[in-house]
Amino acid sequence: MTTNLEDRLNAALARTCGKTFAQADKAELYAALMSAVREEMAARPRIEGTRKLYYVSAEFLIGKLLSNNLINLGWFDEAKALLARRGIALEEIEEQENEPSLGNGGLGRLAACFLDSIAALGLCGDGAGICYHEGLFHQRFRDHKQVEEKDPWITKESWLRDTGVRFPVTLGELHTEAVMYDVDVPGYNGGRNTLHLFDLPTVDESIIGEGIGFDKTDIAHNLTLFLYPDDSDEAGRLLRVYQQYFLVSCTAQLILKELRERGYSPKQLSEHVVVQINDTHPTMIIPELIRLLVAEGLSMDEAIAQVKAACAYTNHTILAEALEKWPIAFLEKAAPAIVPVIRELDRRVRAQNDDPDVQIIDKNDVVHMAHIDIHYGFSVNGVAALHTEILKKSELAKFYALYPEKFNNKTNGITFRRWLLHCNAPLTAFIEARIGQGFKKDATELERLLAFADDRKTLDALLEIKAEQKRALADHLFRKQGERINPDSIYDVQIKRLHEYKRQQMNALDAIRRILAIRAGHMPARPVTMIFGAKAAPAYTIAKDIIHLILCLSELVKNDPKVAPHLRIVMIENYNVTEAEHIIPACDVSEQISLASKEASGTGNMKLMLSGAVTLGTLDGANVEIRDLVGKENIAIFGRHSDEVIALYDKKAYRPQELAQDPAIKPLLDFIISPEMMAIGDKESLTRLHHEIVTKDWFMALLDLTDYVRVKDALFARYEDREAWAKMSLVNIAKAGYFSSDRTIAEYNRDIWHL
Repeated sequence: MTTNLEDRLNAALARTCGKTFAQADKAELYAALMSAVREEMAARPRIEGTRKLYYVSAEFLIGKLLSNNLINLGWFDEAKALLARRGIALEEIEEQENEPSLGNGGLGRLAACFLDSIAALGLCGDGAGICYHEGLFHQRFRDHKQVEEKDPWITKESWLRDTGVRFPVTLGELHTEAVMYDVDVPGYNGGRNTLHLFDLPTVDESIIGEGIGFDKTDIAHNLTLFLYPDDSDEAGRLLRVYQQYFLVSCTAQLILKELRERGYSPKQLSEHVVVQINDTHPTMIIPELIRLLVAEGLSMDEAIAQVKAACAYTNHTILAEALEKWPIAFLEKAAPAIVPVIRELDRRVRAQNDDPDVQIIDKNDVVHMAHIDIHYGFSVNGVAALHTEILKKSELAKFYALYPEKFNNKTNGITFRRWLLHCNAPLTAFIEARIGQGFKKDATELERLLAFADDRKTLDALLEIKAEQKRALADHLFRKQGERINPDSIYDVQIKRLHEYKRQQMNALDAIRRILAIRAGHMPARPVTMIFGAKAAPAYTIAKDIIHLILCLSELVKNDPKVAPHLRIVMIENYNVTEAEHIIPACDVSEQISLASKEASGTGNMKLMLSGAVTLGTLDGANVEIRDLVGKENIAIFGRHSDEVIALYDKKAYRPQELAQDPAIKPLLDFIISPEMMAIGDKESLTRLHHEIVTKDWFMALLDLTDYVRVKDALFARYEDREAWAKMSLVNIAKAGYFSSDRTIAEYNRDIWHL
C-alpha cells in the first residue's frame, strides 16, 4: 500500500518541531509517526452494523500500539524501511512509547486480542473499560523481593482521545460525572472500531504515598488510579465494587445513547445490541441496564426480557475464589440504585427453584455475581474444551442442568499478527519465503509449512532463526537488567501471572534439583537458562514468597562457580507485553505446568508455540487442544489428569506431608530453609513458603513433581537431536494457526453475537 509516509511525517514534524525527517531525533520521529497513524486511523471508516457488540472488561492489556497499528494499516514494512534509511530501527522508536497499564494477565490480553480480531473481521463491536492511571503496578526487585511502585503511562502523546462525552454517575453518596476517552482499534487492512475507557476527572495521582499506598476510602480521588486495588481489607474490596459499578454505569448509558442515535428504541435493545461480559467483573451491567430501561418506560418484565436476550457471559476460571461474591451491604453502599433490581432478580429465581446453590443472594446476604450472569444472560461460554466440560460437569453442573442450551465453548485465541509479524520478523520472512503472505489474513495457511517438515535446509534455517532470537534476548536482558545468559543454552521459559495454581513453585523445586545434581557432579548435556516472568498481586503473600524464592535461587546460582556455567535462573523485572515480545521468539521450552483442571485456557502457550517453542505441560486448559493438533510426539505431557485431581479435591484425599518425606523430594524442600538460602533471603518468607508447600500444597505441586522432572529431563535430552527438534518446532508453528483470535471471534459471532 502506498502511503507517501515520508511526506506525512515531514508535515507532522513541520507542525510540531519545525524539522524535517532527516533532522528529527527519535522522540520527534515517534511523535510524528504517532500523529500520522492517528490521522490515518481517524480517516478509516467506522465499522457499522444494525447489531452492535459491546465487549465489557475490567482489563484490556493492549501493549504498545504503534507497531500493531502500523501492521493493521498496512504501513509496517514501509515505516521500517523509511527509518532504516536514517539508520534507525523501528524498535528504537517504539522505546519512546509507554505501555498502557490497562491489564495484568491472560484475561486482559485476550480482551485486547479480541478487539483486534473483531475489527479485522469487519464486525461492529467496541470495547468498554476503565482508564486506570497507574495500572496494576510497576514491579521492582529489592532485596530479592517484589516491590510495587506506581506505573504512570498517560502522556500528551498517548493514544487516548477525549471524546467530550460525559456521563453522570452516582457512586454511593458521590454524584459525579465520568469522562469517556477513546482509543481507535483499526482492523487489519480494514475499518476501525473503538475501545472506550471511562475516567473520573477528579482522580488525583498525588494522593499515592509510598509504593502504591493511598486512601482507599477517598473515592472521588482514587477511583481509577489502580487496576485491582489491594483487597486485603474491607476498604479495598469496597473500592473494587465502586470501580465495577462505575464501569457498568458508564457502559450502560453509552449503549442506550448509541441505540437512540442509531434510530432504535429501548424496546429494541436485544435486537440491535449484544453485551459480552468478560468474567464476573462487569456483571452489574445486567441490573444496571434493567434499571435504566425501566426508567425509560419499560415494565420490569420487558426490561428483564430485553437484557436477558442481550447479555452473554464468558467464564474464565474454575477457581471458586475467582467467581466474585459481594456482600449486599457493599452494593447498598456503593451502588444502591441497583440493589432493588438484584433483589427482584433473586426473588424470581427463588420462585422457580428452591435450591440455595443456584440462588443469587445466599443465606449470608452475599450476592453471587456469576449466578446473575447465568440466570439473566442467554449464553455462558468457557474458553477451552476441557474448561467448558469441567464447568458443565462440576463447577456449574447445577446451572448446566437448568440451562443446557446456554452453555458453549469458545477456545481462546491470540492476535497472531502481533506475535509473529511484529515481534518475530525473521520467522515471518522465513514463512513468507515458503508459503507466501496469505497466512497474514488466514492463519490456518500456516499448515502449508508441513510440506517442509522433512526438508533439511528449511529445518536448518529454522534453527538459525531461533539462535538469532536467542542472541537478541541475551543482549536485551543484559541491557535491561545486567543479566548475562548463554545463547547456546536451552531457554526454559515460564511467563505468566504468579499464582500457586500455575505452579511456579514446582519449577523452582526443579531448579533446586538441578543445583544439587550439578554440585554432586551430574553435569547436564547442555546448559539451561530458566526464565521466569510474573507479577504477584500485592496482597498475595505466598505468591510473593515464590518470587522471593526464585530471586534467591538466581542469586545463589550466579555466585556458585560450579553451578553457574551449567544453570542460570533469571526473573524478568516488570514483566509485561513488551517484555513478552522479546522473550517469546527466543523460547525453546514453554512451561505450561498448571494443575490439571485449574487453568481455564492459557494464551501464552499459543504465542510460544507460534514462535516454535515446544510445550512442556499438563493436560490442562488449551494444552489439551495443542496436543490434539500437534500430536503427542510434538509436545511433552506429564502429571495427573483432571478427573483424578477433581476426585482428590472431592475426597479431601491429598496428603502433601507424606510426599514431602519422599527421599527424592525432601532434600529439595529442605534446601528452601537451608542456612545457605537463609543467608541470602528472608527467613520469615522462606519458612512460610516451605510450611505452605509441606502442609497444604493447595495445587499439588508435590503430587506431579516426580513425573514433571522425568518428562522435562527427557525433553531436554531430545533437544540434542537438532534436526528432530527443528521438526517438532515446525509442526508447532504450522498448527498454531488454529489459535488465531480471528477464528475465536468468528465462532463467537456465528454462535453467540450474530452481528
